[in-house]
Amino acid sequence: MAAFAAALDALFADGHLARDVVYTAEGGAPAMVRAILRRPDDVTSFGDARIWSETTRLDLRRAEVANPRPGDRIEIDDEAFLIQGEPVRDRERLVWTVDLRPA
Repeated sequence: MAAFAAALDALFADGHLARDVVYTAEGGAPAMVRAILRRPDDVTSFGDARIWSETTRLDLRRAEVANPRPGDRIEIDDEAFLIQGEPVRDRERLVWTVDLRPA
């Protein structure tokens, strides 16, 4: 797993894939962390209807953010977001994926 962790560190260090964001745990102090931003479209079925929506997801290294929680704040450039829903860890338990909504 050390090789995978090293490869992951390289991905988060890459300026084309990752960026600096400000993470603030609810009631905590702001901290600069590296994150990979994804904004995929999402299609949700509701009965016979299919609802299209834009989403904002962020991957955070567990080494930098140990326990993100719903309501924690993320600032990307000049935009503020709140984590919504429960964060999900990857199989190796090295990366959190969080869903964001505008603050």
